[in-house]
Amino acid sequence: MDNLFDKLMEDIRFEEGLNACMNCGVCTAICPAAEFYSYDPRKIVDIVQSRNNELIEDLLKSEQIWYCGECMSCKTRCPRGNAPGLIIMALRGLSQDLGYFTESEKGRQQLAIKRTIGESILNTGYCVYIDGISPEFHPEQGPTWEWVHENRVDLIERLGGNYKGDGPGILRKIPQETLDELKKIFEVTGGLERYEKIESYSKKKAAEMNLDFDEGIDNEYFSHIYKTNNGSHTR
Repeated sequence: MDNLFDKLMEDIRFEEGLNACMNCGVCTAICPAAEFYSYDPRKIVDIVQSRNNELIEDLLKSEQIWYCGECMSCKTRCPRGNAPGLIIMALRGLSQDLGYFTESEKGRQQLAIKRTIGESILNTGYCVYIDGISPEFHPEQGPTWEWVHENRVDLIERLGGNYKGDGPGILRKIPQETLDELKKIFEVTGGLERYEKIESYSKKKAAEMNLDFDEGIDNEYFSHIYKTNNGSHTR
């Protein structure tokens, strides 16, 4: 088995995030996520610095590492200058690299994030683009959003936007040259490789769960990870 602590040490975020934790619990006290989720950054840091391979593997397969909102409140209060939020980033990255993320409900949702926000960045230049926020997948928005979505061309024009237009303006079309440059950044930094791993491990998990797996969002596995909530995440 790989030494998981050593692998975490290869991530600059981990190196910057863990100095010398004395387990005081201030990070948990200030953490907004800990107030609502079954989440304790103090315990996570304690597990990591124990260097116990089995415990770290369990952590990589757990729900807990996906609850952090990366607000970095922990960094501002830690008396030793630790940043549990950065440690969580490193744990998430390693979980994705090794495929452990598919062992938890929240972890499996990484495919949904990749196929919505992740692919939107590369295809449109926007993290969230109005075309992708369909009423079907966002019923919580109600009938008002359905009307906005159906009438977005006229509505955005009336509001002074430049929907899919050339030149400046809100929701403007991002030039292909810029999109190509953006994709190159993802390629050089390992983002595209991370995307491929998320797809590969998710496909394997879908087969284990006997769920249809295909590109896009119209398949059984995507629908399952997008909509399923076992109700055990909050306090």
